[in-house]
Amino acid sequence: MSVDGAVLFRDEGVVGDNVVDRVNHGGYNKAVYAYAREDALWWEERIGREIAPGQFGENLTSLDLDLSGAVIGEQWRIGELLLEVSEPRIPCKIFAGFWDRPTLIKEFTEANRSGAYLRILEGATIEKGMSIEIVHRPEHGITIGDVFAARSGAREKIREIASVTNLSTEYQDWAKRVSATV
Repeated sequence: MSVDGAVLFRDEGVVGDNVVDRVNHGGYNKAVYAYAREDALWWEERIGREIAPGQFGENLTSLDLDLSGAVIGEQWRIGELLLEVSEPRIPCKIFAGFWDRPTLIKEFTEANRSGAYLRILEGATIEKGMSIEIVHRPEHGITIGDVFAARSGAREKIREIASVTNLSTEYQDWAKRVSATV
């Protein structure tokens, strides 16, 4: 659901955003979930239904920003708000149930359009229509799309992924375990 007016992003989330499953959503590394409007429009064409902002569960809808290409550790400035790209979203059965589409997880994985979780480095209030400026991009080049693909079975970049310190501890541990077996 799109919100008009000011929204406060602080600490480990968005004020007024109800996060039901705190084990898999919310917290420092998943404080904000961003989804690209362009990706939502791609889905609209694919599944033949309108998708309003917020229907992916995102609390930030971007425009003109390739989220699959966002580099882990990349920092975004929106007014006074400073966010850092942390990890991709991994879809679950509940997500497929919301859309009443049993094949959604498979389709979501094949599309590699996961959106991005972000940390809040400097909290602030923002409003719809404010621009997102990339103020820092790490040189390692590992993207949300790379990590999502690796988590979905593609292991070509797993050793590089394991060395990215901007990943959450959970993802670093996972990537190190997997890279030891490849």
